[in-house]
Amino acid sequence: MQIAAIIVAAGRGTRARGPLPKQWQMIAGRSVAAWTLRAFQSANEISTIVLVVHPDDLDRVKALPEARGVTLVTGGADRAASVRAGIEALASDAPDRVLIHDVARPCISRRLIADVCAALETSPGAAPALAVSDALWTGADGAVTGARSRDGLYRAQTPQGFHYDAIRAAHAEHAGGAADDVEVALAAGLQVAIVPGSEDNLKITTPGDFARAEKLLAGQMDIRLGNGFDVHRFKDGDHVTLCGVDIPHDRALQGHSDADVGMHAVTDAIYGALAEGDIGRHFPPSDPQWRGADSAIFLRHAARLARDKGYAISNIDCTLICERPKVGPHAEKMQTVMADLLEIDPSRVSIKATTSERLGFTGREEGIAALATATLVSP
Repeated sequence: MQIAAIIVAAGRGTRARGPLPKQWQMIAGRSVAAWTLRAFQSANEISTIVLVVHPDDLDRVKALPEARGVTLVTGGADRAASVRAGIEALASDAPDRVLIHDVARPCISRRLIADVCAALETSPGAAPALAVSDALWTGADGAVTGARSRDGLYRAQTPQGFHYDAIRAAHAEHAGGAADDVEVALAAGLQVAIVPGSEDNLKITTPGDFARAEKLLAGQMDIRLGNGFDVHRFKDGDHVTLCGVDIPHDRALQGHSDADVGMHAVTDAIYGALAEGDIGRHFPPSDPQWRGADSAIFLRHAARLARDKGYAISNIDCTLICERPKVGPHAEKMQTVMADLLEIDPSRVSIKATTSERLGFTGREEGIAALATATLVSP
């Protein structure tokens, strides 16, 4: 079962005010769009994410670390046109189901995403909503003109989920002007199941909504720290591999795999933050298939495990301890290689080196040590 998510982010959000459209304004250290993307990236049910953006925002979103692996589509003149653009972007490899979500709801929970997906097992459409509990009035010129019954009324939320083929056909037939995708589905005769929504799943509309969303997001964050330490002795050779970069040297490092001491320390730091042991637990040195293995295999596994558990890698800090070779000239390339393997922005990876002032085994140039710290965050 393939389930895709379309996140609609092409609007200008003028009621929220501010120097930027609301989806690019900051909350708890990240943009609204980044928080929303992270929520769907951490949902195990979602296999593909399409982000629909305004053409003026393409450069901004391409620089967003959370947009890695996300399909970017430019939006249309209104929300419905943007949704259709997202739907059509999926047509060449159509999913079974699709969830359509407003980017301005960054506090969406993984539980609510899962509930909408589950409801699609028995209904062609499903959407979260909250029953109206307040009294309802009509009004004009600042005065109450009447009252209305709240019976059977709901406040709609997103993500709104549908069987892909059904909602694609519904949008193709709709004349336009719908408030949301449920209205489009109902016009096509589709049944839409109501999933209990959440008061926390607020839509940022006015300036005051930012403060409430920031409080919710800051309170939900689960921050994990992990440390990794590794040592490899020297052997005969002509280069060492450190953090994925081959550096000419008059010795090589000895190990069961490629002996990349820096990458091993970072990998163990991620495993440590997840309480998942170390490399040896996942890739036993007693198993001959890992002899001489590229350490990138281990690092990718740790990063994937973090994502599967709902965590994003916030930053990595790795210190290489040796007298030689000199790491400084190669640090920037190491940073780029490690960031690519971890699928994060290079600005979140620190690679640095120090000596042990000629003390100990590193000071005697018998080997190289590495110490790493990883910070994982779950929204």
